[in-house]
Amino acid sequence: MFELIAQSSFNEVAALLVLAALVGLVGLLLRQPLIVSFIVVGLISGPSALDIVHSKDQIKLLSELGIAILLFLVGIKLDIKLIKSIGWVSVLTGLGQVAFTSIVGYLIGLMIGLDTISSLYLAVALTFSSTIIIVKLLSDKREIDSLHGQIALGFLIVQDLVVVMAMIVLATIGIGSGHGDSSDSSVWHVAASGVGLVLFVMVFIRYIANPLTGLLARVPELLVIYAIAQAALFAAIGNMVGLGMEVGGLLAGVALASTPYRESIAARLAPLRDFLLLFFFIALGATLDLSLLGSHISGAIIFSLFVLIGNPLIVLIIMGRMGYRKRTGFLAGLTVAQISEFSLIFIAMGISLGHVSQDILGLATLVGIITIAASTYMITYSHQLYGFFEPVLGIFERKNPTREQGSEEVGNNHPEVIIFGLGRLGTAIATRLNEQGIRVMGVDFNPSATKHWGQLGLHTAYGDVTDAEFIAELPLRQAKWIVSTIPHHHTGVSFEDTSRTIVQLIKITDFNGQLAVVSHSKLEAEELNLLGVDLILEPFQDAADRATELLLEGLDHQVI
Repeated sequence: MFELIAQSSFNEVAALLVLAALVGLVGLLLRQPLIVSFIVVGLISGPSALDIVHSKDQIKLLSELGIAILLFLVGIKLDIKLIKSIGWVSVLTGLGQVAFTSIVGYLIGLMIGLDTISSLYLAVALTFSSTIIIVKLLSDKREIDSLHGQIALGFLIVQDLVVVMAMIVLATIGIGSGHGDSSDSSVWHVAASGVGLVLFVMVFIRYIANPLTGLLARVPELLVIYAIAQAALFAAIGNMVGLGMEVGGLLAGVALASTPYRESIAARLAPLRDFLLLFFFIALGATLDLSLLGSHISGAIIFSLFVLIGNPLIVLIIMGRMGYRKRTGFLAGLTVAQISEFSLIFIAMGISLGHVSQDILGLATLVGIITIAASTYMITYSHQLYGFFEPVLGIFERKNPTREQGSEEVGNNHPEVIIFGLGRLGTAIATRLNEQGIRVMGVDFNPSATKHWGQLGLHTAYGDVTDAEFIAELPLRQAKWIVSTIPHHHTGVSFEDTSRTIVQLIKITDFNGQLAVVSHSKLEAEELNLLGVDLILEPFQDAADRATELLLEGLDHQVI
């Protein structure tokens, strides 16, 4: 069978996708995130097991594109305003966790016999936690807007900044390290190119990003294609000037991070990122010899226990000292009890620079499998774990944890009403609610509509409300009403299909309020009733009823 697969690259990719689907199904039954399944697919498809991978150039191309888009999505989250708003608890706890993990991890590496450079690479790699896994698990548990969830998201931003710095440092170290001219002129050429690229990004953000994306957003598919093109272009430029594709991809994302369309771009690129990441792990697996991984079992177990226990512990200690309750510190700490896909990318960069060997990548891969698999269960059953350990956690809490007394008011700025569809009806409803002092947020896929709302002083978000990734990013937890005024032509599908999708997506989020949907016919109203909508708005009927009342009042006046 494998001889037939090897006859063409298409057959090979088809076999890999089938294998990924089967392994992913097993992972789903075991309640494991997709990344674990991808790592396993990479290992068993390599030369030491099924030996499916032969089109290495094609797989490498898809892998590199996947890394560029992954780092683009990291960059697009690094909005300056968001960084300013994450709070000191996230900054201090995030930096404390990074410092603790890297220092102790380095010492552990030396203790088990690794050389200095390998220990340093592994120590830095252990500091990264998986954004994909944490956000997915917290969203599934409806805790993304909780205090510990928000603090965990702050950790991720701090870690993303560390990723950026680490990638830049590696790119700088890599200049002239056997991959090109090592003369001083080459170093200065790369440094000048890097400064030039950063300056271009600054100019792009200031003068080009908003008007360009506003124009492209008129055709959402074109906006997504442009985002992919920018990620690939910057990655290619970064590679050509010696900074590396990774840094180029990061800067591509940063260039769009301040636009009002970044959430929509990120949501739409997430499935493509997950698809292409599969090929990164396949390319990684093709370089590993499974027979040699057994020699790393003891080291992998030591590092894994350190990540699973040490990372949550340091977070718990720092947050306790800052005045947070033991429960908040414990739940937030569990979210960093794993390493990330970035950890493996970071080690792979070290291999490409000739700093570390394939054995270190194998060790990091084992640590990744163990920590991601174990931490998934730890986060899923976090409250049960807290109940078990609660009696001994008192030492991590101050007698008077005053920090959380004000933290519970974090949601006070969240919208009370979220309106989908910013047409005339949605705008009229929002304006009247806003006049009554109700906090309103509007969502639409029309950039002109969101711009108009912004001019009215109303809070808006650009995105597709039929996109599950985008819905999960909205501040739903504090909202009391969601009102959908989306017309028939909004998504290019039937009104019933749009409404059904919205209702189904809302039901799997952490929204605990009520849902109102506009209906334009009796059949639509019946369909909405079956979907369990709390309030059905009928603009034409309501307007006719009000007009009739006014006319009757006029008639009564004439009679008198």
